[in-house]
Amino acid sequence: MRYSDAGKILLTLSLVWLAQACSDHTPHLPRLPLDGVILAFGDSLTAGAGVASGESYPAQLARLSGHQVINAGRSGEISADGRQRLPALLDQQQPALLILCHGGNDLLRKLDPAALRKNLQAMIDAASSRSIPVLLLGVPKPGLFLSEAAPLYAELASANALAYEGEVIAAVESSAALKSDPIHPNAAGYHSIARAVFRRLQDSGALQ
Repeated sequence: MRYSDAGKILLTLSLVWLAQACSDHTPHLPRLPLDGVILAFGDSLTAGAGVASGESYPAQLARLSGHQVINAGRSGEISADGRQRLPALLDQQQPALLILCHGGNDLLRKLDPAALRKNLQAMIDAASSRSIPVLLLGVPKPGLFLSEAAPLYAELASANALAYEGEVIAAVESSAALKSDPIHPNAAGYHSIARAVFRRLQDSGALQ
């Protein structure tokens, strides 16, 4: 066998192995049934502070996906309160999917990050115990540059094998053109979040 042929075979096997490794570590979500309800849970970023109700990211996601998206955002809420509020909502709404975007107020108020991690994990556990899949959205830590989500979100997604979108909120928060005030997106910013969430749901297999 010529060296060039052996090299080609080795390269092909390496690429196959890499593709399989990436596939094995790509979180998968079950396909949403046609009547499957999505529960968007969080604080003001979910509630849609700064815009009309029809321009929040859950409302825009509903139009993109064709699914009912319940907006369960509560402005000003910290994760400890969200942890207490979520279980009853899950039981009441029985969603086919939970989109969890919480912790911004904890980060803004510089509350204990260990407590935030614990509260987020409890929310994930509440969904898991009810066999409700979760898409986790990462929130950036306030600072001069909001270029990436706080690391604990990716760590939680990895530890729990969750579908995860960790880029879009940081990108929106870093762009003055996409915000209605120093913290909250405008309609275009919420549209960017909805589009990114929609693409993540498609990539994970939840939506076509």
